[in-house]
Amino acid sequence: MLHHTSPRHPFPVGHFGARLLLVIALFSCCTVVANAVEFRPPNVVVFLVDDLGYMDIGANNPKSFYETPHVDALADSGMRFTDGYAANPVCSPTRFSLMTGRYPSRVDATNFFSGARSGKFDPAPLNNNMPLDETTLAQVLKSKGYATFFAGKWHLGETEEYYPQNRGFDINIGGYSKGGPYTGNRYFAPFKNPQMAEESPEGDHLPDRLARETAKFIDDNHDKPFFAYLAFYSVHTPLMGRADLVEKYKAKAATIEGAEFGDEEQVFGDKPRQVRTLQKHAVYAAMVEAMDEAVGKVLGQLEASGVADETIVIFTSDNGGLSTSEGSPTSNLPLRGGKGWVYEGGIREPWIIRYPGMTKPGTLSSQPICSIDLLPTIASAAGVKLAQEVDGVDLLPLLKGDALPNRSLFWHYPHYSNQGGFPGGAVREGDFKLVERYEDGRVHLYNLKEDLAERNDLAAQHPERVNEMRERLHGWYQTVDAKFLQRKGDGPEPWQP
Repeated sequence: MLHHTSPRHPFPVGHFGARLLLVIALFSCCTVVANAVEFRPPNVVVFLVDDLGYMDIGANNPKSFYETPHVDALADSGMRFTDGYAANPVCSPTRFSLMTGRYPSRVDATNFFSGARSGKFDPAPLNNNMPLDETTLAQVLKSKGYATFFAGKWHLGETEEYYPQNRGFDINIGGYSKGGPYTGNRYFAPFKNPQMAEESPEGDHLPDRLARETAKFIDDNHDKPFFAYLAFYSVHTPLMGRADLVEKYKAKAATIEGAEFGDEEQVFGDKPRQVRTLQKHAVYAAMVEAMDEAVGKVLGQLEASGVADETIVIFTSDNGGLSTSEGSPTSNLPLRGGKGWVYEGGIREPWIIRYPGMTKPGTLSSQPICSIDLLPTIASAAGVKLAQEVDGVDLLPLLKGDALPNRSLFWHYPHYSNQGGFPGGAVREGDFKLVERYEDGRVHLYNLKEDLAERNDLAAQHPERVNEMRERLHGWYQTVDAKFLQRKGDGPEPWQP
């Protein structure tokens, strides 16, 4: 038999050659299929808890009054961050940063929507909607073929065009303009939430309903990449807990002695400002445990659906624990202040990330991270090259065990908070944090490694460091076009940087 050489195939073509070509073709086909499976983007589940303080979970505070076994187990299975932050000391701005990877000051979304409280001065102008030209994390993942789901508190726009179902989420359960469960029977059904198509049976508990909906979405979509964002209304006011858990914690609180409150600085108003110094609020504890149970239900569904090893899980909060107002249900000590304050108690949050195959179980990181980092990190994991500019960084190298380059983190809160905090800004660089007050321009410098409680002001001792950090903070103000306090009536002109 004569053989000839094909210009496309540099080996003889005959019975043997044909068989060899078939084997190579089959091998190539299998390789393509294997690579397609190997590089399937990971699923993503984000838990965002409203008003949960850094010290409210057992993983961060072994002496916590609250019991959070499921969240603690999540921390044991992934990486826990000791220096994780929210981009703002109140909710809507941080939610903006989580969705966009950008500082909220860029769009004047610097207070909860729509907080316009005045003090000595009028607050800075406030945008009450996440602009429609902002690209959200859900839109980024949807472009990669993800099924997307939202449940819980949204609080990022006043009307329906701003709601989750119009910002990249296929499904929205309960997210709209309100910042709390203020309709119906609040945390218990009937909820009368306009973004819940089906009402729960009477007495159903809101965190459990949201967890069930999330679990159902996971099971319905376990065979494709999915993104589930469970943004609890818990543990925001109104303070309401399940009766069985409230009774449990009442009994536990009865065994704890000590003063529950201490004095905090008075920013405005006539009443002395107090801060909770002891965790023993039974109703709040019941709300924390119910949230933890809901987290456990969703994590359990990942296991039951066989996708736990293919799913990135992130757990965090939108601002610090409520310690100085509205019942002051929790203590953030040793962190100073709480929700509404630019002290650590208002911005340092629980942060846990579990990325199977990348994060080693039970690892601890003291690298400062922030809510602006969520979008770039998840986009990187999903293989998406971002078209838009973001302020956050990709945390995947950190999750692998490498260090991130040093950077500055910034805060800008030109408002008078419901919780008594002062209008101010801050910058953190390494162990040092500079706080600037917007009423008069005073600055404070703290070494967080040595003084986590921010009680020892070092500004007078380190004038050069103060000047350098303040210069960078003011440069950042210009970069994000930050707005500041305004004159109130015919009163004095406020300080301007």
